[in-house]
Amino acid sequence: MTIQAGDSIPSAKLMQATAEGPKETTTEELFGGKTVVLFGVPGAFTPTCSAKHLPGYTENYEALKAKGADVIACMAVNDAFVMGAWGQAQGVADKLVMLADGSAEFTKKLGLELDLTARGLGVRCQRFALVAKNGKVTHVAVEAPGAFEVSKAEAILAAL
Repeated sequence: MTIQAGDSIPSAKLMQATAEGPKETTTEELFGGKTVVLFGVPGAFTPTCSAKHLPGYTENYEALKAKGADVIACMAVNDAFVMGAWGQAQGVADKLVMLADGSAEFTKKLGLELDLTARGLGVRCQRFALVAKNGKVTHVAVEAPGAFEVSKAEAILAAL
């Protein structure tokens, strides 16, 4: 079942690229005691994700922070190296946390997996965005296939 407003963020481990190599982080560390905007994309370096979704959050970083977001994080079913390289290529710097859910463990716990095996992409993450306060979801928006409306930064700004 897809995560809903009022649900708690499930416990999971995610990876981040650092200068010292991949670093594990937990959802408890990421979401505990903070207001977090998490958006998920089907894949790093993919067209809509690179041209619109990620840049929208980078461009609206200050506005999201001003509305109370402590952390703004991007997640994909990719490895930490790919997420780190994508963040660098997109000029994310230290604004966004780039999270790798390499085996789709967290994605599946959220009920947001997308099976693109027939297209040679395996299991990926649906395009979505959520807001969580101290580990409790207050807003979740999942895109219809091929759409890009409810999960973009401007829509999440309105939800904050």
